[in-house]
Amino acid sequence: MLSRRVCLGAFPAVLAPIPALALEPPASLRDDLEKLRSEHGLPALAAAVVRKGAIVAAGAVGVRVIGSNLKVAIDDRFHIGSDSKAFTATLAGMAVEAGKLQWTTTIGDALSLKVRGLHPRLAAVTLEQLLSHSSGVPSDTQAMYRLYYSTDAFHFDIPTTRLRVISAWKSHPPQTSPGSAFHYANLGYLIAGAMIETAHGVSWEELVTQKLFAPLGLSTAGLGPQATTGKFDAPVGHQVEKGVVTPMPWGPAADVPPVIGPAGSIHMSVLDFATWAGWNAGRGKRGPALVRPETLEAIHRPRISTGKLPQTAPGTPQEGQYALGWGVLKFDWTTRPVLEHNGSNTMNLAKILVDPEGDLGVVVMTNFPGEGAETATRIALENLYRRYAGARAL
Repeated sequence: MLSRRVCLGAFPAVLAPIPALALEPPASLRDDLEKLRSEHGLPALAAAVVRKGAIVAAGAVGVRVIGSNLKVAIDDRFHIGSDSKAFTATLAGMAVEAGKLQWTTTIGDALSLKVRGLHPRLAAVTLEQLLSHSSGVPSDTQAMYRLYYSTDAFHFDIPTTRLRVISAWKSHPPQTSPGSAFHYANLGYLIAGAMIETAHGVSWEELVTQKLFAPLGLSTAGLGPQATTGKFDAPVGHQVEKGVVTPMPWGPAADVPPVIGPAGSIHMSVLDFATWAGWNAGRGKRGPALVRPETLEAIHRPRISTGKLPQTAPGTPQEGQYALGWGVLKFDWTTRPVLEHNGSNTMNLAKILVDPEGDLGVVVMTNFPGEGAETATRIALENLYRRYAGARAL
């Protein structure tokens, strides 16, 4: 989850592309989703199921703005929050394959020429530890919020601003011994993003757009607030404070600061989100050839136990293990451990579940925060997994 309290996860010769849709039209989920949306007071709710690379069920219901009559469409953009972390981890895998980084590359190895005077213990933290939230960098603090929301954003480009945030944090040693404990750290993903873009000489924003969105055909994918400035052309996020609901369509207040984009600033339609889930469910053996199957396997492999995390907000793992940009958890309703993640910028909520062994993915999205959104999306995720995990394969 990304908090807003201050202002406020050599290729095979021939690979077939992921089909955008099944050969038969996807089954409609409208009735099921509308029931959940209405029961839990959400403006909009969308979900999709992908099996063996084909979207077999999908639906989007409700309105783009609470209290309006602007109906959502199946290709409307929703915000995925921290589900963006898996995209950053995949970019890291691409950099590793290109020989620009290694999983064991340290912050000091990658950034010491750009950030002078790093604390020696912080400099020794590895890329793998940053991506698995085992670096010892703590979860968001008030001091971190002040860095994220500093006025630097108005004076420097985003990669430079990331380096300035790291420079401002450089004297802080890891809170725990790297590799020993789980701390859900958005700052860790900011640092990993800076390492990736420094290695490539290209911004994280350009990399995720050119190396992931474009090859996967995610035509609705973008960064920042999901609605175009001045238009209500997407389901906008909503802020809820003391029972007062405020739509947040555009501008800086409509999303997290761009500087922490690698931790969670991506938006896309439910169909494109399902395509991403399907690519991961295919274990990298189905096109496009973004990384080798063994690299994707490494990204999906658990690195650290999260332990039991009490009173976690929507968008953060509650228990299980963490891989690189993915939680790994055996729910009581899944047949085996699955990849999962929640994403929220506190105004939206998205969930993704990927079962590589079953080649199955389920995604659920809403443009509303809070307990009702958490409950509705969790029920939808469970119901759809139960229904389609046992369905006859295509």
